[in-house]
Amino acid sequence: MKENYHQQQIPAEVLTRVQAMISEAIEMLSPYMLALTPADRRELPKMGEKTISFVEKAHEFAKQNPNLRPSYLDMGGFSIDFADARSLWALLNSVHQLESSLDDTEMVAGSEAYQAALVFYQSVKMAAGQNVPGAKAIYEELKTRFPNYGRPKTKQISEE
Repeated sequence: MKENYHQQQIPAEVLTRVQAMISEAIEMLSPYMLALTPADRRELPKMGEKTISFVEKAHEFAKQNPNLRPSYLDMGGFSIDFADARSLWALLNSVHQLESSLDDTEMVAGSEAYQAALVFYQSVKMAAGQNVPGAKAIYEELKTRFPNYGRPKTKQISEE
């Protein structure tokens, strides 16, 4: 078996506290959040790393030069949108960093737990084959939960 990299259990109190903090953040932000359909997301022009400086400069120039602003441009809305977009961009980057770390740690912990379960399963399977007392019942129970159990086998098409 490979080296176990995930060796320090995260205390339940820490996980409970983090979940509460995430729930609190969701609750605090929910009055301001929007939901988009996939079609909405595709249709919207996107502000990203390359366009943020353009938007920032345009906002600055629009504030400084009211004579160049078209009458239909809602400057108050522009200011709110830009301020929130910039703030949410920073917040989103922090969330992405957290998500990436959570995903990596969960993947390693899950992989190592699955590998340990496979080692135990193979041991029980072998013990059941040798009629070790109690092994057959454990093997039969685990066998029904094994990911490949009960899947129809695909037919191999031979080339002729």
